[in-house]
Amino acid sequence: MEALIPVINKLQDVFNTVGADIIQLPQIVVVGTQSSGKSSVLESLVGRDILPRGTGIVTRRPLILQLVHIDSEDRRKTNEENGIDGEEWGKFLHTKNKIYTDFEQIRQEIEAETERISGNNKGISDEPIHLKVFSPHVVNLTLVDLPGITKVPVGDQPKDIEVQIKDLILKYISNPNSIILAVTAANTDMATSEALKVAREVDPDGRRTLAVVTKLDLMDAGTDAMDVLMGRVIPVKLGIIGIVNRSQLDINQKKLVADSIRDEYAFLQRKYPSLANRNGTKYLARTLNRLLMHHIRDCLPELKTRINVLAAQYQSLLNSYGEPVDDKNSTLLQLITKFAAEYCHTIEGTAKYIETTELCGGARICYIFHETFGRTLESVDPLGGLTTIDVLTAIRNATGPRPALFVPEVSFELLVKRQVKRLEDPSLRCVELVHEEMQRIIQHCSNYSTQELLRFPKLHDAIVEVVTSLLRKRLPVTNEMVHNLVAIELAYINTKHPDFADACGLMNNNIEEQRRNRMRDLPSAVPRDKSLKGPGGQSLSPTDLPAPEGEFAKAASSGPQSGSVSDQADGGTGNWRGMLKKGDENVERSGGSHTLPASPQKGHAVNLLDVPVPVSRKLSAREQRDCEVIERLIKSYFLIVRKNIQDSVPKAVMHFLVNHVKDCLQSELVGQLYKTALLEDLLTESEDMAQRRNEAADMLKALQKASQVIAEIRETHLW
Repeated sequence: MEALIPVINKLQDVFNTVGADIIQLPQIVVVGTQSSGKSSVLESLVGRDILPRGTGIVTRRPLILQLVHIDSEDRRKTNEENGIDGEEWGKFLHTKNKIYTDFEQIRQEIEAETERISGNNKGISDEPIHLKVFSPHVVNLTLVDLPGITKVPVGDQPKDIEVQIKDLILKYISNPNSIILAVTAANTDMATSEALKVAREVDPDGRRTLAVVTKLDLMDAGTDAMDVLMGRVIPVKLGIIGIVNRSQLDINQKKLVADSIRDEYAFLQRKYPSLANRNGTKYLARTLNRLLMHHIRDCLPELKTRINVLAAQYQSLLNSYGEPVDDKNSTLLQLITKFAAEYCHTIEGTAKYIETTELCGGARICYIFHETFGRTLESVDPLGGLTTIDVLTAIRNATGPRPALFVPEVSFELLVKRQVKRLEDPSLRCVELVHEEMQRIIQHCSNYSTQELLRFPKLHDAIVEVVTSLLRKRLPVTNEMVHNLVAIELAYINTKHPDFADACGLMNNNIEEQRRNRMRDLPSAVPRDKSLKGPGGQSLSPTDLPAPEGEFAKAASSGPQSGSVSDQADGGTGNWRGMLKKGDENVERSGGSHTLPASPQKGHAVNLLDVPVPVSRKLSAREQRDCEVIERLIKSYFLIVRKNIQDSVPKAVMHFLVNHVKDCLQSELVGQLYKTALLEDLLTESEDMAQRRNEAADMLKALQKASQVIAEIRETHLW
């Protein structure tokens, strides 16, 4: 188990090379108020004078101190390799491989390095100094000495020095893998200990806090620290250890640490004989060593997992940055080909990265065709914007100066074209939505599929420009085709369409059936011939009604075969008569009262140049029937055209826009971008990409090395 602490020291060295704090390593963090004796505790553990000493704030940068125990064989080998003579030596991270055998030089180097970063007038810095001490007289430990907690700024210290120091302390002790060494002077009240208060903030259960009471020899006469050391004042789970520091006089007189430890032992035996074997510097060193080893053992599995996960993440990150470009022609062609393939795959739904938060690509286009466009067409009312008075006006305008005996087909054509024209705007909007989605696919491919493009911002912009230009060129062509589809429907109103003829036949049969039912329900005293009234109100016999001669009547009455049953019953003269003889039960319609020109009254002179004053009246039965017939025919034909448009517009968009772009995208990109003159410019990496790639590579190497270090630990070392 002794091997665990050197392993952590190796990991510390590995991550120090990349300057990263992504791994929280187990270590002991020394916390206390200013001049509470923190640095003296560390010197006692090292056994040598290595830290700057004095009054006021002396430790102004974090010092990460690694104590490494070496045996005589390792010491001899190191002395031979480095040509040094001594059993103890130290090394700084910032001085690379320079070895210090004179500990006075180590102290001077710490002072110089502190002043280099923090200035020479009490300023502090959070950048740590790394010192490694090799000695046969130390136990394996990793300690962090932090600036003491202070309240009032002095010298060059900023006004918020208290907050800065507290934030610096919290940065280290918030690490769940750290052990907190809370240092408190014995000549102050334990209940006012700032160190314990800060430790409680991050470790409320006290599972990783060890208290050290310094300056036991400076307590007031007549008092002792028995209650404090026994845990009766403030209990601490990991224990409370009392020690005796060297005084400033001892330091000035160069009193050796070894002599100080002997004096400390004698003091404890005299003052606290029952507690002497559980206090003192040597007991503190052993306790810290034991706590750190057990703590490392508990943290190691999680640490190993964390390192492996980070290694995988950095490997993925490095892959996304790509390799430095050697063959620019090949790289450009590969990127263009990959983008074109990903663009097509996104449309086809076979892309590697499937969006889970929203529809995109081909799925979105399908949604536009069948949901957005389909529902919009279905919501278009066949008779929308067309009132009964509009229909009646169109019928009367189509007859010219002669009174109409039947509904002219010109009025039907004019009105149905007007309704069909309303399908053009939704169709063009469908093209626009698909075009927008094709634009969005470009961004989708850039963000999710081809991360390599982010390395080359100019190439990315050029590809976006080429694809956008291609889409822009296809948009007018597609719009023109959709416009033509609607124009084709307007060019020829096919009243011989099978669906239309079937609908007309069924409608006429219904009208004829209603007429017969009405005739059957007439009172027996009234002759049936009397029930038929002409447009002027005079009686008409069935034989007086004109037989339809026009093409429209024939088209409306003829089915796909020889004709309907009613045609044969009427001697093949057509069933327009049935339309005119529709029952009176449908005369009353909502909106049946309309404004019509008034007839001149008898006995009054009429100025024909005057605009007739409109009066409201009900439509006559004939007018009502004529309008209803036209409306039914318009609705029937409109539904046929809408069905055609709903089917043909998506096909046109797919052919002229989507499939054309898919087929021509790669050739367009190659033709526009694969040019020698553009290679250098397009494949210029962003400024920070090379730096990020190097940082990721260094971190990956460090993580891989750390993984190897941990893998060397055998299970037997853990127990």
